[in-house]
Amino acid sequence: MRAMQPNVSIAAVALHYKLNANLLRRWVAAQEEQDAAREARQAMSAPLAEFVPLQVEAPGAAVVPTEIQIEVRRGAATVTVRWPLCAAADCAA
Repeated sequence: MRAMQPNVSIAAVALHYKLNANLLRRWVAAQEEQDAAREARQAMSAPLAEFVPLQVEAPGAAVVPTEIQIEVRRGAATVTVRWPLCAAADCAA
């Protein structure tokens, strides 16, 4: 648009094309807003997400308890009994 070029009088362009200068000024302002909005959208556009490969460790062997633990609480007192798992039958006796 010729009226938007540097060092060009909007009034002179309006007079040359027999337009109302105020109307041409509104058109120029609206076009400048659209251009600024388009530039802002382009500047703010985020890059597309890309696949990021991750190395995942294989789950380790499950932790197998080596003892039986029985805990009894009564008020402020706590009694804990730990017994080897290999002697579980004796713990129940």
